[in-house]
Amino acid sequence: MRRIVTGNQAVALGALRSGVRVVTGYPGTPSTGVVEHLLTMDLPGRHVEWSTNEKVAFEIAAGAAWAGQRALVTMKMSGVNVAYDALISIAYSGTNGGLVIYVADDPGVSAGMAEQDSRGFALLSDLPMLEPATVAEAYELAAAAFEISERAKTPVFLRLTTAVALTHVGIDVPTDVPLPPTRGVILERSIARCTKAGAKICLDQHRALIERLAVAGDAIREMGLNSLALVGEPGGLGVVAVGPTFAYLSEALALAGLEEHRISLLKTVTTTPFPLQEAEALLRHCSVVLVLEELEPFFERELWIAARRIGVDVRIVGKLDGTLSRLEEYRADEIARGLVACGTWHVGTANKKEPARGLADTTPDASSHKLHATSYERLAAPRPITVCAGCPHRGTYMAIEAAIKKAGLSKDAVMVTGDIGCTILGMNPPFELVWNEVSMGSSVSLAQGYVHAGIGTPVIATIGDSTFFHGGIPGLLNAVQHRVPLTLVVMDNGWTAMTGMQVNPGTEDAFQDGGRRLDLAAILPAFGADRFDIVDPYDLAAMTTVLADGLGQPGVKVVLARRECAIQARRHGVGGTIAFDASKCLLCKRCIKVTGCPALGCSAADDTEQLGQNRVSGSSGSAGRERITVDTALCNGCGLCAEVCPTGALGRSQDGDRERLGEKRQPNDRFSKDQTQNGHRERLGEKRQPNDRFSKDQTQDGDRERLGEKRQPNDRFSKDQTQNSGQGLEEKPRSTGFSSDQKEAA
Repeated sequence: MRRIVTGNQAVALGALRSGVRVVTGYPGTPSTGVVEHLLTMDLPGRHVEWSTNEKVAFEIAAGAAWAGQRALVTMKMSGVNVAYDALISIAYSGTNGGLVIYVADDPGVSAGMAEQDSRGFALLSDLPMLEPATVAEAYELAAAAFEISERAKTPVFLRLTTAVALTHVGIDVPTDVPLPPTRGVILERSIARCTKAGAKICLDQHRALIERLAVAGDAIREMGLNSLALVGEPGGLGVVAVGPTFAYLSEALALAGLEEHRISLLKTVTTTPFPLQEAEALLRHCSVVLVLEELEPFFERELWIAARRIGVDVRIVGKLDGTLSRLEEYRADEIARGLVACGTWHVGTANKKEPARGLADTTPDASSHKLHATSYERLAAPRPITVCAGCPHRGTYMAIEAAIKKAGLSKDAVMVTGDIGCTILGMNPPFELVWNEVSMGSSVSLAQGYVHAGIGTPVIATIGDSTFFHGGIPGLLNAVQHRVPLTLVVMDNGWTAMTGMQVNPGTEDAFQDGGRRLDLAAILPAFGADRFDIVDPYDLAAMTTVLADGLGQPGVKVVLARRECAIQARRHGVGGTIAFDASKCLLCKRCIKVTGCPALGCSAADDTEQLGQNRVSGSSGSAGRERITVDTALCNGCGLCAEVCPTGALGRSQDGDRERLGEKRQPNDRFSKDQTQNGHRERLGEKRQPNDRFSKDQTQDGDRERLGEKRQPNDRFSKDQTQNSGQGLEEKPRSTGFSSDQKEAA
């Protein structure tokens, strides 16, 4: 059956066709679509999950493969960095069942992060890597990867780029999804294979790893995955097309005025293992070889080595001679420029020369499109990326800015470290608060470096909930252990939002697909920070007060800013609207300038509409008869604009989210009061029972006090080592969830 699928979906379907049993991954564009697609399907006999991070995901898949099952792990290029500690160890040990590592690289950086070429990891690890050129090839090579993995007993990389991963193409795939074949579980006790306990073991494993790569190369050759077509007599032009560059070659040849049948072509889906036999044959046949590969010249370097080894005098055109760029994804005009740069070459025994023609005479320079794009960009209005309308992170950054001001500081003097995900948008207008972004979880550790460097002003780290689970926990542990004075704001919206609303460990139970939720409000106090607060980012005044108080206190302060992602909340029926009274509006535009909310705008007012006094001009009505507009299709009634409006022209109801829709909150609602740090019974006047989760006999004040014996200062969990120990033995009341001035914003 012919279906329109993306490259990611093709990988998923190819894995199913191959009988994959376990699929794990961590969300990251452009790789997210594989696991996301599988989670929409009914797959009995298989396990599919979003894991806490890429290292965990890889280790789960590796365990399944050691046990003899076929497993797939998915990640973007940055995730390979996270997984690599475990990955290289498993590479040394080898596998039993097929283990495929799907990685999506991003030439051109359309999804952010480093323009990393993951082929370097395959080269570093002596692991085979397959590189499809098209969506159809992604489907076929996903299946081939499992066959190669089991034949060579080694993990196999499958690498797509953004252009292939996100492209939609019609391909032929079966309509039914076969059950995974029944395989016996392998329990192998082999110290020599499955541990690194000694130099001899490691050296033997390294030797075996190199041998397995050779076995994989033989399998790839026998399967005919790389193809070589030599045309004409020796002395012509040869082209190497690695992975996705092949998809642009036909168009590029037409631009250069060349005919495909006149070009010798090595189309390869592998850089590691290097297709040496095919490469040597091409080098012996051609006098000029153009190497097409995006990002790093890994294949080109190997081709140079091969040419010198066999002693042929061949001109190799590519990145190493400066013709082609190591940046961005290739386009047809970039490849055509490379073809033209090959100049003339010998054809046949008559030593006839045939020049590349067409592009230089009939089309603009290959880089001219960039010049045109630049001129068009000058006409475009600046559109900085901002958070969505109603996003709780907006309230968090507004509160941070207000707290800095309340503390008598300038935001240009206060370091606010950022992290991966929606939270990084605090770097853009109107906030312009976040100074940096490194990698998952780095904000917490980076902040400590600034403190130790001697910065004299407070340091604030910001991180999202999914990112905190992924990589932020070790940094917070370190800060608490070393008593580093900083403020950590964990921005908990309940989802891995930026990559498309995937679940994370903190997502509500109802969406965990058989798993369970881990509540940050219960986890964070256990770290033993000097102060812990839960705030609602829609309650701007309360959150500002908490942050401002914390900035002036010593020790580690952790603030959990908790409010569900606005997009998901709306999907769950949570939301409202903002009322606008034009007669009260001064057109100061503070609502727009301070919040930057895309639901707010300014447009011409109706002639009959009564407008407020314009404080700037002093005339009746606003200058030019303008008014503030509220896009009700975007607005969710968060009320942050109303918080900053000086005249009350913008307003919201006072009964919370669902109440705005006429639905009363239930006690088990995720963001309702009875799930904040200190529970619900005490707030409802009911005394906690001894077996309550956060009751007194389970807190850090512990055993002896319950038995009437006073703790001593040097006791391991004595008072001066508890969460509120910033002032030694001074008793400091801990913030208790949503206090009266921190209750959920209406």
